[in-house]
Order: sequence, then structure tokens, then C-alpha cells
Amino acid sequence: MMLRHRRTVAAAALAAAAVSGLPACSAVLGEEASLLDATSLTVGVKADQPGLGLEDGDGGFEGFDVDVALYIAEQLGIPEENVEFVPVTSAEREQKLDDGEVDMVVATYSITPARKTEVTFGGPYYVAKQDVLVRADATGIQGVRDLEGLDVCQGEGSNSAVRITEGLGIDVVQTDAPSYSACIELLRDGDVDAVSTDNLILAGFLAEDPSAFRFVNNPFTDEKYGVGLPYGDVAACEAVNKAISTMYQDGTAADLLDTWFGETGLQVVTSVPQFEGCV
Repeated sequence: MMLRHRRTVAAAALAAAAVSGLPACSAVLGEEASLLDATSLTVGVKADQPGLGLEDGDGGFEGFDVDVALYIAEQLGIPEENVEFVPVTSAEREQKLDDGEVDMVVATYSITPARKTEVTFGGPYYVAKQDVLVRADATGIQGVRDLEGLDVCQGEGSNSAVRITEGLGIDVVQTDAPSYSACIELLRDGDVDAVSTDNLILAGFLAEDPSAFRFVNNPFTDEKYGVGLPYGDVAACEAVNKAISTMYQDGTAADLLDTWFGETGLQVVTSVPQFEGCV
């Protein structure tokens, strides 16, 4: 069944959590807590990434990440009316999970060794590729090595530009912006030469204004999108992985990818990703 939701709904707080002071998602099992005991979820998603996580103007959110989160919640036994979406930026994802402001993050959250010291990741639910977006008239940029000496924008809290400089040894001028939507505006205005990040993110922005930008379409890294969970919640991680497997096996993942990216020309992957492991 294909999902495409354009609304957000309030999550009901657990009575036990209110008494104990735990996050609304958690119930106490001895000294352990797990999302598997939840009757509601607060999920952090992006609010400014077309096709992935975008605030719709009516207080709701839409996109691939939003629909993936709803599918996972359903598989965990949590109905849609008990799922609340809240916006998160790249820079604040770990902190909001650690503080209990959100119970889960589904927000183009690449799994990295450093982040795994603070967050337990389910998935990945999709493996994107890092690529480059330039202005439509920038015909001289055909691959990442053509960015040598140019100004490349990355969103705050992202590692995209670092993968170019430290990972590939390409000397670029790095510009940090509050978000990738801000990077896109800098690119549009000619203040930077390129934006480099995951191809799903770039494809979403390209679909919004295909005449202004050009997708280089020459990927150079894998970006494993994980479901961010409270650190140490292995049981929830395993359940999330099972839900993701089912999402690909029953055709939902392919339907969602076609819904959100089918008109962008991006070649998407519809096979079950190889999971990272929960421990």
C-alpha cells in the first residue's frame, strides 16, 4: 500500500511516563526503557527538504522520510493518530534524541561511526549517493574533482564538504549554511558554486526548480540513511530493521520512491539495504 500523508497529528502522552518523568515514548521495564513499549511517538523530520521532509504550510509534513516513519510506526503497532512530527535540523538531531525531545529521527540521517557513539541506528532504510548540484549554466563542472578551488555549500551539522576535502583530498572553499535549503538559495544567487550532499536531497530541490539547476549525476560516496533511536535501545532497533525489510518486500518502498522521486530522473534502489547491526 502506498502512503502519502500530508498532515501531522498530536501524540498522546503515556500516563506512566508523565508520572515517572520519562519521555512520552518510554515505559519502564526494570531499569530499561524501549520504544517497543510506546503507545505514541514523536518523530524528528526535516522541514525544508522537498521530497523527503517538508512542512506543508498547514502544520503538517510530507515526503519520503515522513512516510517511512509512518510505516515503521504502524509495524511497531503505533497508529498514525499517535505519531507527531516535529522539525529537526542536521545539527540538533543527536541532542534532541538525547534530551528526549524526540523518540525517533527519520531525517536523511547518515550513519557514521562518530554518530553511532551517541545514537543507536536502525536501518539503513535507504542508501543514497553523494553528488553535486550546480547552476544550470555551470557546464564546466562534470564531477566532484571539477570543484577544486570552488565554493561548496553544506548544511550545518552535515559532513558533506568534509567528505570532499578530507575524504577525497580535493581543495574547496567550504561555506556553511543553516540548512540545505539555505545552501540552495546561495547557489541560486551565485554566492556559492555548488551544493554537494545526498542525491535524494539534491533531486528534491532540482524537482522544485529544474530550469535553475543541473544535477551533475556523478556520485562518489554511499550515504546510509538510518533511523535514529535512543542510544542502547537494541530491541527497538531490531524491530525497526524488521519493519524496513517488510517495507521493501511488500513493495511499499518502491512505491514511495516512485511517488516522491519518479519524475526527477534519479535512478533509485528498490532492494533491501544491508543493515548495519544494532549492537
